[in-house]
Amino acid sequence: MTASNGTERLLRIALPNKGSLSTSASEMLREAGYRQRSDSKELSLLDAANGVEFFYLRPRDIALYVGEGTLDIGITGRDLLHDSGSKAEESMQLGFGRSRFRFAARPGVLANLDQLAGKRIATSYVGVVRTFLEERGIDASVVRLDGAVETSIQLGVADVIADVVETGSTLKQAGLEVVGDVILESEAVLITRSGAQEPEGFEIFKRRLDGVLVARSYLMMDYDIPAEKVEAAVALTPGLESPTVSPLHREGWVAVRSMVPSAGAQQLMDDLYGIGARAILLTDIHACRL
Repeated sequence: MTASNGTERLLRIALPNKGSLSTSASEMLREAGYRQRSDSKELSLLDAANGVEFFYLRPRDIALYVGEGTLDIGITGRDLLHDSGSKAEESMQLGFGRSRFRFAARPGVLANLDQLAGKRIATSYVGVVRTFLEERGIDASVVRLDGAVETSIQLGVADVIADVVETGSTLKQAGLEVVGDVILESEAVLITRSGAQEPEGFEIFKRRLDGVLVARSYLMMDYDIPAEKVEAAVALTPGLESPTVSPLHREGWVAVRSMVPSAGAQQLMDDLYGIGARAILLTDIHACRL
């Protein structure tokens, strides 16, 4: 990547500076071969060998920096992206940081979400809530709080809350119950500026992350099987393109290697054993390119 002045242009990437999103994002990037900071106080990190520079920001601010074009791309939560109202868009789901955005109230206060009309709703996600209300023509007031919205009802600030719900245990402790369907399914996402040209180096970065996701979801399976059973075995382990089948020194036997989904892999081993496969091995995949 070369800038207009002839110098190497780095892909500038925004990352969460703290919390579960930060930890998981850094783990993923290390698996993808990128340097990551060793001190949580570092605000930026240069990885010149890979042509990138990372900036560690508040998760809530990342979509704003990317939307304005200050930084090229970023990793944040879908809920924070939607709440920001910025000119950024989701480019890729990253498979971690999953949560659900729900309304909650004291038991008996709301039978359904149509009864939100006239209620005071406390939330840290004003943008998400206002969009939801506007789309449904519901007239309710929204109270912005930066955290601990569960106590707002007890303190008389609100009648209803809207917040990220992971297990629901915090709501139960506060004497609240979720109401209505899930408003938003959130997870960590890779974001880019809406309508902007894809930045140089983005495709390589995205391909590396995709390789990590595949490696996390698949295992490498090796097994030996009589040649006459190969078709039945390959039907069970078709791989992503096609499995590798190699003759063995033992006459009438072949070795098969194939990528298989990690979910259900143990059952698959049982099924292969049942049709005559032996020496069945499973190994982790640390990285891949498809």
